[in-house]
Amino acid sequence: MAKIFDKIIDRYGTYSIKYDPVSRGRPQDVLPMWVADMDFAAPSCVTDALTECVRHGIFGYSDPDAAYFDVVQGWFFRRFNWSVEREWLVNTPGVVNAMYVAVRALTEAGDGVVIQQPVYYPFESAVRHTRKLLVNRLVYENEKYVIDFDDFENKIKQAKLFILCSPHNPVGRVWTRNELMRMGEICLKHGVYIFADEIWQDFVFSGHKHLVFSALAPEFADITITATAPSKTFNTAGLQHANIFIPDKTMRNKFKREYAACGLSQASITGLVSCKAAYEHGEEWLDALLVYLSGNMSLIRDFLGERLPKIRPVEPEGTYLAWLNCSALGFSPQELDEIITTKAKLWLSSGTIFGAGGEGFTRINAACPRAVLKDALVRLERVL
Repeated sequence: MAKIFDKIIDRYGTYSIKYDPVSRGRPQDVLPMWVADMDFAAPSCVTDALTECVRHGIFGYSDPDAAYFDVVQGWFFRRFNWSVEREWLVNTPGVVNAMYVAVRALTEAGDGVVIQQPVYYPFESAVRHTRKLLVNRLVYENEKYVIDFDDFENKIKQAKLFILCSPHNPVGRVWTRNELMRMGEICLKHGVYIFADEIWQDFVFSGHKHLVFSALAPEFADITITATAPSKTFNTAGLQHANIFIPDKTMRNKFKREYAACGLSQASITGLVSCKAAYEHGEEWLDALLVYLSGNMSLIRDFLGERLPKIRPVEPEGTYLAWLNCSALGFSPQELDEIITTKAKLWLSSGTIFGAGGEGFTRINAACPRAVLKDALVRLERVL
């Protein structure tokens, strides 16, 4: 099956933001390896189901049925030993959308919200303009990121909501049971809600295991919104569909009221169809994908170690994003981005957009054919 991931698919002219550099101020000839979508086609079970949906020809208002929920429930039980209930489920266009809704539903203007930077930049934008942003900066030591729990509790004391990224984008951590339990206990102690962004849960490498935060203790479930989606896993982000689980009825009703106030209602028919097909028939494809991605991460590690030792990749435990420590090169963030873009002709994600602690880092999307990844690494080598 690995051969299907080696296939290079032309994405230019397909409305792809990843492959439209000019509209975002980048040269036309850069190799795009920035935004987190994959250059692999979705599995045939998904495309076949969507083809059948299109042939039907009617795309009216849609809601999930019992069969849809049974498939989703089966996915989470098989892969994460997590039993979800149908009444917990709220469908939204995406995890980021749900994050914005949760901030508004569970906090008021001026309330504190804790995030852990460097982190996916919508975490900050969901908070900054109407709430008090509190940053528990992750600590980079011995080439690994850890949590400063003293600072975490100090920030949580000032907050109403904590937004957890698990697994973490961009640093690639898969949080351990002890880390998750400690964060949860601190939030319980201070009466703080948790929004757990677990969209990367299917991308975990050997030796690590994703634990659903809400499933670790009944008390955690009572204060947590768990945000999931098939979009990263099966490369269907453009279909705008996420599964949000809220066990506590009061929290769920607050979320639903705010969701409705945003003018949102039914789920996308293509989102429902693709999710059901992926979770019902896509496991073999996903398992093969994880093997392929592990090989891509090994390529990055070996290439940089042998030919660009001043760039140190943070060992990824999860996601398909490689977080590269470029600080030993001695460039300012602006100089580094300029060199990568205009000289190496690469479009990567500058570490600075992920907030505090991102300086001197860059993020590369490794979910692409191996030949493309090799091309990107060689481009860096030629310049540096």
